[in-house]
Amino acid sequence: MSLLILYAHPASHRSRLNRRLLAEALSVPGVLVHDLYEEYPDFHIEVRREQELLVAHDTVVFQHPFYWYSVPALLKQWMDLVLKHGWAYGKGGTALQGKRWLTAVTTGGPEAAYQEEGANRFTMRQLLAPLEQTARLCGMEFLEPFITHAAHRISDADLEAQAHAYRKLLASLLAERSPRAEASMGDGDEQR
Repeated sequence: MSLLILYAHPASHRSRLNRRLLAEALSVPGVLVHDLYEEYPDFHIEVRREQELLVAHDTVVFQHPFYWYSVPALLKQWMDLVLKHGWAYGKGGTALQGKRWLTAVTTGGPEAAYQEEGANRFTMRQLLAPLEQTARLCGMEFLEPFITHAAHRISDADLEAQAHAYRKLLASLLAERSPRAEASMGDGDEQR
């Protein structure tokens, strides 16, 4: 099993929460962190390289802040360029079939703001529907999102609890067999 974190934060140095989550992720054996803003400060994405990274991993985690009800600009451009028709979806587009997609997102607002009666009028699950549909279009399993609210106001204790929960989730994903891995075992193979 292998897990790739596509980390997309345009101001990571100012994000106590995302830096802490990322540090915890880096402590999990088998996790590869790929910082898109560090890798592509000029936004010139190497599509073939990114596709090779995706193919090499069973689970892809998209870790980012929630910007204007979406993903940061570079991650959106990455999706537009890397998830190509005929490769990720559409006729012949089966490269990501059976892989798992996890969204690990942080918000500036409190959880109460992301309710139908809250300031943002929609739940986070409703607001993340475009990402879920993207995963499904690519034949990927969309996992329950890992969401941390109130990034600017989170207490030290809550920050540590979230960081440990994130580490535990990543470790459990690495320990599980993905549907793709199960299918590749064949009929006569036994699990050891």
